[in-house]
Amino acid sequence: MMDAIVNFINVTNQWVWAWPTMLLLLGTHLFMTVRTRGIQRKLLTAIRLSVSRDPDAEGEVSQFATLTTALASTIGTGNIIGVGTSIALGGPGAVFWCWITGIFGIATKYAESLIAVKYRVKTKDGRMQGGAMYALERGLHLKWLGILFALFGTLASFGIGCATQVNAISTVCQANLGIPPWVVGVVVAGLTALVIFGGIQSIANVCEKLVPFMAAFYILGCLGILFYNRDYLWAAVTTILRLAFTPGAAAGGLTGGGIMLAMRYGMARGLFSNESGMGSAPIVAAAAQSRKP
Repeated sequence: MMDAIVNFINVTNQWVWAWPTMLLLLGTHLFMTVRTRGIQRKLLTAIRLSVSRDPDAEGEVSQFATLTTALASTIGTGNIIGVGTSIALGGPGAVFWCWITGIFGIATKYAESLIAVKYRVKTKDGRMQGGAMYALERGLHLKWLGILFALFGTLASFGIGCATQVNAISTVCQANLGIPPWVVGVVVAGLTALVIFGGIQSIANVCEKLVPFMAAFYILGCLGILFYNRDYLWAAVTTILRLAFTPGAAAGGLTGGGIMLAMRYGMARGLFSNESGMGSAPIVAAAAQSRKP
């Protein structure tokens, strides 16, 4: 039974991540970059607005709390495991395509968050709700597609949103502390429930306190690793750039090669790393305190 499930997932994965998906994803990033006239150049302005507060604006959580909530799902699991698996499966060249999706994906993430704020709704109890499902219903009048997005988004959250993280935690605890995986699962589920049942404000409050330390630890750790291995840094960069465009050598002999393989795993894991185009981050963005989209 398990083999059948794994085979089904592998076949589906091969079909979904064919060249049309990569073309659509990269094409959207490039189109949004051109359409927004290179929104990436306003990074410093975005940072300034993200740490500012406007308590009189309509919304449930501050801009900074919204930012930290969105970052909570990418720091660590997405950036470390996602990029690591892209190298293992697509070769060093896959890192280049992670960079590309990260840089140009900024425009897509900005666009989907803006749309989420534009089409958000205010419930009777004063809560803000929004996201791709609301934009599809209110903007494009495709309610059925919004329902499908919500359904598949919920199903996906059990895998990329929960299982990957819990598996990483339980594996480390079992290997180093001898704690059974089911114990770790129960503890994590209980702590998560305490936060989630409090609603978006509870989630944002926890993320606002934890994520800055997570980000600082992650950045300092990366800088430390780069400094420690500074003698190999230039060679690593040249290898990434060379294998990103070298047919037949992308995976370094691990799982076969080719530019398409590097592009596929680089973009797929890059999407997992930055969530540009996934539609999950705009759900949080819709609750941000903002006077206008």
